[in-house]
Amino acid sequence: MALVAVYPAVGFLAGIALAIRDRAVYFGWLDDGRKPTPEEARRLLRLPIAITSRALALWLPGVIISAVALSRVTPEHDLAVMMAMFVLGGFESAALTFLIVDRLIRPTIPIVTAVLGATMHWSSTVFVRVVLTWAVSGAMPLLMLIVVLADPVSGASDRIRTGIYVAAVGIGVGALATATLARAVAAPLRMLRRALDRITHGELDVRVPVGSASEIGRLEHSVNELATNLRERERMREVFGRHVGAEVAERALARGVDLTGDVRVVAALFVDVTGSVELSTGLPPQEFVAKLNRLLSTVVAATEANNGLVNKFEGDAALCVFGAPIALRDNATPALRAARRIRDEVVAAGELDIGIGVALGLVFAGDVGSDTRLEYTVIGDAVNEAARLTTEAKEVPRRILVSGAVIEAAADHEKAEWTLYESIRLRGMKEPTACWTDIDPTGSTGHPTDDSTEHSAARIGATPVSAVTELRCNAPETDGSNADAALPGGSTDPTEDRSPISEIRTQATADESDALHVRATASDAVTTSRTRGEKP
Repeated sequence: MALVAVYPAVGFLAGIALAIRDRAVYFGWLDDGRKPTPEEARRLLRLPIAITSRALALWLPGVIISAVALSRVTPEHDLAVMMAMFVLGGFESAALTFLIVDRLIRPTIPIVTAVLGATMHWSSTVFVRVVLTWAVSGAMPLLMLIVVLADPVSGASDRIRTGIYVAAVGIGVGALATATLARAVAAPLRMLRRALDRITHGELDVRVPVGSASEIGRLEHSVNELATNLRERERMREVFGRHVGAEVAERALARGVDLTGDVRVVAALFVDVTGSVELSTGLPPQEFVAKLNRLLSTVVAATEANNGLVNKFEGDAALCVFGAPIALRDNATPALRAARRIRDEVVAAGELDIGIGVALGLVFAGDVGSDTRLEYTVIGDAVNEAARLTTEAKEVPRRILVSGAVIEAAADHEKAEWTLYESIRLRGMKEPTACWTDIDPTGSTGHPTDDSTEHSAARIGATPVSAVTELRCNAPETDGSNADAALPGGSTDPTEDRSPISEIRTQATADESDALHVRATASDAVTTSRTRGEKP
């Protein structure tokens, strides 16, 4: 044994020297506190096979020397058996060395993958590790046992004792190798299963550490890429939804690039700011945009709360649609509720004055554009009518005008909140449109009078509407030549009817100068109305 131990001692010292050299060659970047270069990373992946090859090289002279020496000092002088046993022992040692080194370099794999990306080395594949584990735990011990039992020189008792020894060593080494392999495969798979469970439940901030250059390592990298792609998709869905609306985003993601449209009845609600040009020139841009954003936030909240879609923002205006892309059993009622809520919240804020128009009709709702740029929109008379009603609504005390079609389609409880305002010939329309506005809770019918002008303006939170505006809104269309001809029934006597002009005349008794000024303004308004041939 002393003679045989000489070479293992020499080989051990040589192995230590080579290991110190390996640390500088393979892990120099770690000592320098930096990431490895691509070449250093690839060299590190080859480390298990390199050290295993060197272990076989160190075993080769030892096999020869030890086999020859033992065959001479033993009484059997059986060189073949000795040579076979040492060769099998060398392969067993080399296989164990490979599995150990492959396990030890695993903490560096995340750094390697950060440099090389998803990578895999053939020597570290699951297939190679399973084969080597089988060789260590089963093939080599059984081959040794065959050699011992087939030895023609040794006695039966020696063969039995040696066979038992080889079997015991094989069982111990095999159990260790198999347990190591099972843990190396099961641990990352368990981590992957948990990560996928979290992703399934919507936790997309998952990241699995890549701990192997095998198929499992590639799988770990793929799970990380999956989580990253899902996070990006969710972010795009959120951004896309904020730009076009959640319903349109879901529709686009579900149908892909082959987007279409259809014709359906919808309620269109248009909101526009009064005097936005003056506001934008009189305020710093940041302050004006802040006010506008608060208004649009109110519009979005009210629309979405009533199952509508804010289709687009057009500067200081917004177009809201009820009934597309998601069909509603009742398009009119939620549109009317949303209009009242928007007006009430804007009045409460007291920052801006707005007009709101609501119309109902058949429109095309779908995607328009080119192959590279599409936009979901609604096109039809209802949209145009809503926009023109909005223009007229800016001069209405309650700041809302809706078409008769909307009122007819609304639920009974919602109809009770509205009253007929008057018929207005909208721009571009051949026939006058019956316009409705919501009922003032204070009991007003919605038609302005001389003594309610400033109160109505105060209710809408805007600069008080002047008497000129009120008279223009209510001055009847006539063919007469003076303001008095505008009185109801053609009468020129202000005591016969308390029309706006007669009211002003009554006030003239108390304040002659103010009354004369208002009468002159009213006359100009009626003359302007008569000249245009339509209601201002």
